[in-house]
Amino acid sequence: MAWVILLASAVLEAVWATAMGASNGFTELVPSIVFFVALAGSMWGLAHAARTIPIGTAYAVWSGAGAALTVAYAVITGTESLTWGKAIFLVGIIGAVVGLKLVGDSEPEPAGAGDPDAT
Repeated sequence: MAWVILLASAVLEAVWATAMGASNGFTELVPSIVFFVALAGSMWGLAHAARTIPIGTAYAVWSGAGAALTVAYAVITGTESLTWGKAIFLVGIIGAVVGLKLVGDSEPEPAGAGDPDAT
């Protein structure tokens, strides 16, 4: 469930990033409200997911997925163009996010845990 919440919060990250751009420096009311609501939801989701998923992994997935979704939305809506280079790097970000999920989220062994001389 933590992974679902993390990915949902990454979607909210893309929402608040897009709303921030549309807010015209927070001078437009509706995009500004969307920004703050999505920001709060996104941060809550990241914090909630990080209770189960290590913070380094959670943050990397959250920021990478959110960035990829933000660019994808901008390309789909025509506010940004898609180049081959951009497409390759977006696929790389998505691959890295999937890879972080696949390698697992086990906690590292504490220092000295396998050392019989450690006290």
